[in-house]
Amino acid sequence: MVTLNHLSVEDPHHDSPPPPEAPIPTPDCHRQPLVPKPGSGEFFLGRRDNLALSLVLLIGCYSAILIPVYFPLDQVATLGNDFHHPKDLVLLNRSATLLSGPCRPGWCLNHLTSLSFSAGLVDIPVFVQQDRPVPWELSPPLGLQGSEEHLALALASLPEHSLPPSLGREGSCRRCMVVGNGGVLHGSHLGSHIDQYDIIIRLNNAPVPGFERDAGSRTTIRLIYPEGAPHLAKEYKKTTIVALVVFKSLDLDWLTSVITKQPLSFWSKMWFWREVVDDIPLRPENFRILHPEIIHKTGQVLQRYARKQGNMVPTLGASAVVMALQLCDHVSLAGFGYDMQHPGARLHYYEAIRMDAMKAQVVHDVSAEKLFLGDLVAAGAVTDLTGALGVSSTDTEHPVNSTCTPPSHCEPV
Repeated sequence: MVTLNHLSVEDPHHDSPPPPEAPIPTPDCHRQPLVPKPGSGEFFLGRRDNLALSLVLLIGCYSAILIPVYFPLDQVATLGNDFHHPKDLVLLNRSATLLSGPCRPGWCLNHLTSLSFSAGLVDIPVFVQQDRPVPWELSPPLGLQGSEEHLALALASLPEHSLPPSLGREGSCRRCMVVGNGGVLHGSHLGSHIDQYDIIIRLNNAPVPGFERDAGSRTTIRLIYPEGAPHLAKEYKKTTIVALVVFKSLDLDWLTSVITKQPLSFWSKMWFWREVVDDIPLRPENFRILHPEIIHKTGQVLQRYARKQGNMVPTLGASAVVMALQLCDHVSLAGFGYDMQHPGARLHYYEAIRMDAMKAQVVHDVSAEKLFLGDLVAAGAVTDLTGALGVSSTDTEHPVNSTCTPPSHCEPV
């Protein structure tokens, strides 16, 4: 029975003792804060703890937004080319206009005539041919003196020595694109334009997969020396010719080994300044040997721009441009031009090495090369798509000698 005035319930078991009455709480200004019992699942934060947690969350949110801005370039670069926009729409439109225009036979040679050294840049053999032996007067890389036996073995392993019919001047007008390794190519979005050229020349281990948006996807001729050859098989996809640039007799032995699949001895490998690739996934008919006269003639022209006298070894970039003049009616360049006035600028389009890395070099005179290429552009003999070959008074007054022996980060311009 329920008694309303006492709000109690009568227990049917009269023998059971009544439940104890709960104590009535009394106000106490000095009570201690409640502490959750272990395992009770309750959790309370004081004002100080709440403030600390709020600051941590706030700093975390700002960090998520701001830290990527300060990431080193080599970490940001791994994001690839899918997240940036063309950095210069004017150059991109200029390239599109150039491609849409007609190809005019003999364009390069006709515009070379305005340069005093034009005679030294024409009619240069491109590849060494077995049926045209010549007496070599200079040693590698300007000639092949002292390497005749190594050369004979290498040529014997090559089914083809001359230009393929598809690369000759006979027939239709041809356009060449020489893709330099310069950081100026990064963010250019020129890849689809580059792939439209008849002959696309690349240099050493400059990567293609992953950089197609800026650098294109096809390779007609890749100029390499052993230490600069790409190690990944995927870099040789869509490649027509790999052309060896000979810096020493052992380079010819390496080429013979790659073609015949006969490995070099351990002792021979010790003489390379860096580990070299043992296999290149191309057929023997896809290999050539660049004629040293290309290197020699390029160096002779560069001597006109240099302060030091003597035989000059050009970069593969400058040599590739001279080679292109022998192959095509129109020659365009992308990824050329060292910006020595900005040492923090990107040196290569595919890695985070900075421009000031060139200061440690003393073999290649990149200032002389920039002046040379700038004159070719000014004469209309070649076109600079990425626009980094402008010549300033600082360049002419303070030429920079750079060297490689040859280290990979110095090849090419």
